[in-house]
Amino acid sequence: MAIVLQASDVKKYYGGKNNVTKALDGVSFGVGEGEFVGVMGASGSGKTTLLNCVSTIDRPTGGKVAIGGADVTAMPPKALARFRREALGFIFQDFNLLDTLTAFENIALALTILKRPASEVAARARDAAGILGISDVLGKFPYQMSGGQRQRVACARAIVTRPALVLADEPTGALDSKSARALLECFRRLIAERNATILMVTHDAFAASHCGRIIFIRDGRLFCELSRGAGEARRSFFERIIEIVSSLGGDENDVG
Repeated sequence: MAIVLQASDVKKYYGGKNNVTKALDGVSFGVGEGEFVGVMGASGSGKTTLLNCVSTIDRPTGGKVAIGGADVTAMPPKALARFRREALGFIFQDFNLLDTLTAFENIALALTILKRPASEVAARARDAAGILGISDVLGKFPYQMSGGQRQRVACARAIVTRPALVLADEPTGALDSKSARALLECFRRLIAERNATILMVTHDAFAASHCGRIIFIRDGRLFCELSRGAGEARRSFFERIIEIVSSLGGDENDVG
């Protein structure tokens, strides 16, 4: 399995010499191609800071983040901006769709920015929509869609460039349980059909139970990792996640 993401001794410190906050204090882990990995931790644990460093939104104070073999911590700003557009896909809790564009136009926008030919843009946008089951809403504006449909449009936008890594920040946070379940099944379909690689930050044990592996962060450090066993039922994995979440001081979620 090829390694898509490698974080090595990543540190992120804030403050001055006499008042330093160690948001991340030497975190190391890897994510292989086709993996669906979750990141969990109590509020203030450093999980969002970790996602920001991996996504190139923020630069680590120390350590290295490599994506597809490229050291993003050493890239100059212009090269980093291009890398972000071409190699990373983003899914946010609040969808971040443009209200004045249709679903098709929102999905196609990422390819348009990359100046892909119109025929390629149309074909790839429709292909992404088909995988995510939203072909019937391509002509609709965000206000005409349900929350679950909007999030799947956002997901299609994230994968249409065929990025090396998809980064999801609490993607089910604004969804009801039915829509959340549908989105998570779409993630699994993307992995099965497109060999997508997904790193998802979540506080929700139900969402995490759809992952193949969970990285737990506490006080800016890697607390432990938990992998779903071959053939292990999701409910069993959920229960093991809950045990660790409880020890971290998090909230338990109904398995639903």
